[in-house]
Amino acid sequence: MAKELLEGNAAIAEAAIRAGVEAYFGYPITPQTEVLEHFSERLPELGRVFLQAESEVASINMVYGAACAGARAMTSSSSPGISLMQEGLSYIACSEVPAVVGNIMRGGPGLGNVQPSQGDYFQAVKMAGHGDFHPIVLAPASVQEAIDLVVLAFDLAEKYRTIAMVVADGSIGQMMEPAELPPMRPVRPPAERPAWALTGAKGRSPVIITSLFLDAEKLEAVNLRLQAKLRQIEANEVRWKEYLTEDADVLLVAFGTMGRICQTVVREARAKGIQVGLLRPVTLWPFPSARLAELARQVRGMLSVEMNAGQMVEDVRLAVEGRCPVQFYGRMGGIVPLVDEVLPALERFDAALGGRKEA
Repeated sequence: MAKELLEGNAAIAEAAIRAGVEAYFGYPITPQTEVLEHFSERLPELGRVFLQAESEVASINMVYGAACAGARAMTSSSSPGISLMQEGLSYIACSEVPAVVGNIMRGGPGLGNVQPSQGDYFQAVKMAGHGDFHPIVLAPASVQEAIDLVVLAFDLAEKYRTIAMVVADGSIGQMMEPAELPPMRPVRPPAERPAWALTGAKGRSPVIITSLFLDAEKLEAVNLRLQAKLRQIEANEVRWKEYLTEDADVLLVAFGTMGRICQTVVREARAKGIQVGLLRPVTLWPFPSARLAELARQVRGMLSVEMNAGQMVEDVRLAVEGRCPVQFYGRMGGIVPLVDEVLPALERFDAALGGRKEA
């Protein structure tokens, strides 16, 4: 198929439609409202379900209900809206039903502003609801990757019966780029719903989906099963991209929009004689810890570049386990650090590291 000029938010919605989403429930909030608007036009004309809920709390619980019935369901929002969904996300995780969530991140805390940010990293990978669980968290760096990762999110959510969250800052949601959409998948007919789904008990034993386990030993057993699933996801679903790491002795680590900006930083720094490379996590959870640990034996140091006060840098440090220095550079409030300010920060870091690391 030919590429076409697509806005990120509209591309995310259309990718979900082509991945077979059957129902979308959401509430408008900048900078992701175009996701909802695209669904509002396309889903009714395709005979599928679109509903603008009265709040983000309502929308995530509608997703929960549709997912329990075995439908491919999705919601999307931006930072404070995702905060309101935390309880529902935890219910979905414990109930082991698949759901896809999009978060087009904006500046915070609080209402903040509508500028792009990466301040929701902790929210997505550490605190996506109470209890011991992680959603799968996918972080695109372009409109094309947003399309591809939305399709992947539905597949992973169903494969593991869990939440798959696509997190993109407002820049990716609002920008327009040439991209290619996937072919339309057929919507799964109700007769082909999975065996665990609530499709009625006529002629079969009842199925119960719940997150309420008042007996402590039963709840622990549920948690142990969930933890085993998380270990399986960690073993099979880590994704990242590397750029000029083969001979790098300094490493930039960045995701999303900062990942693509840092790719330019790498090129300009190499022109100045700094042997720098880039690792861009595509899955924020599971995190590419093992690969970072390997690179820590090669490089003199790592600089985590983020649009926040320093969040992913904590996972970088955990992965490195002191094998090399790790520093942070970032901006807050919706300010996007550009090449001409990241490059000097890298130069200062490189100078502070001194000579090449011994093998």
